[in-house]
Amino acid sequence: MRPKPASINTSDGPADPVSRTFSLGGHVLTAPKAVPGLHLVATPIGNLGDITIRALETLAGVDIIACEDTRMTRRLTERYGISALLKPYHEHNAAQARPVILQKLAQGASIALVSDAGTPLISDPGFKLVREVCAAGHAVIALPGPSSVLAALCVAALPTDRFFFEGFLPSRGTARRARLNELSRIDATLVMFDSGNRVQDTLADLAGIMGTRDAAICREMTKLHEEILRGPVSELAAKADTLETRGEFVLVIGPPAARASVMTEEALDDMLRGSLQRDSVKDAVAHAVELSGRPRREIYARALELAKEMQQQATDDDGEN
Repeated sequence: MRPKPASINTSDGPADPVSRTFSLGGHVLTAPKAVPGLHLVATPIGNLGDITIRALETLAGVDIIACEDTRMTRRLTERYGISALLKPYHEHNAAQARPVILQKLAQGASIALVSDAGTPLISDPGFKLVREVCAAGHAVIALPGPSSVLAALCVAALPTDRFFFEGFLPSRGTARRARLNELSRIDATLVMFDSGNRVQDTLADLAGIMGTRDAAICREMTKLHEEILRGPVSELAAKADTLETRGEFVLVIGPPAARASVMTEEALDDMLRGSLQRDSVKDAVAHAVELSGRPRREIYARALELAKEMQQQATDDDGEN
C-alpha cells in the first residue's frame, strides 16, 4: 500500500503537504513535521535498506529535499513511499540555489540536504551551504548514517586509530604522483576515492611510492557486487589488469612502517632508481626518506649520484643507436 501523494504548495513560501507519511514493512507511517532548519541527511551508499528510521521521518517531514540528482533521490523516496518536493542542489547550480534555500529557511521552512549516496558534505559542495546557513543564524541538524569512508575503513583490516581522508586524487599522472608523494609522509591510514577508469593507473603509481604498505581495494560497497581485495600495494598493483573496473572504488592504504628498521643500501638504490624514472630527485628523496629509515642527507647524496649515472647511461645508449 502506498501513501496518499502529498499536495505541494508551489508558491514562494514553504511547501505545505496534506500528509507527511512514509512506507516501511508494508505499513504507512506518519512523520511529524520537521523543525525549521537545514537537515543534513545521510542516505544509503548502495543498499537502500541501510536508511535509518530517523532519516525516513525527516525526509517525509521536511518541506523540501535538496539533492544532487533528483533522479537518484527519487529512487529512495519512491522505495519508501515519500511524497516530497525535490529540488536540485549540486556544484553546477549551487551559487544560484543557495540564496533560494536561504530565503525559504528565513520563511520558516524545513529543508533536507542529501547527496546521491552517503553523508552530505563529503566530497560535495554542501559545506558552502552549511556555512551560509550558519552565518544567517538558522539551525543545522545532522542525521548520521551511511558513509563509504567509514565502511571501507571497517573492512580494510588496517589501523583505524588515525586516518586521513583524501577524497579524489588528481586525474593527471604527474599531479597524482606528486600528491601521493605528499600523502606518503602522513603517519596515518589513508582513504581515497577513485573511479574505474583510473584505478589501475592509481595503483601503479601507489606501487612506486607506497608499494610496501598493506592496503585494501573496496569496490561497490554495500551493493550486490561488493568486492574487497586486501594485500600489499605492490601485489594489488601487479594484479590490476585483472581487476573489475566497473563501479565505485574506495582505496585504503595502511600507515608507513615503523622507522626502526633501516633499509639496506641495495634496496635503497633499487627504490631510488625506480622513483627517478618517474619523479624528480626531490620527490624520489622524499619517498625514500619516508620508507627507508635512513637520513635525508645520505639519501639526497645517493639520489644525485644515481640520477647522474642514469643520465649518462641514457646518453651512452643514444650514442650507440
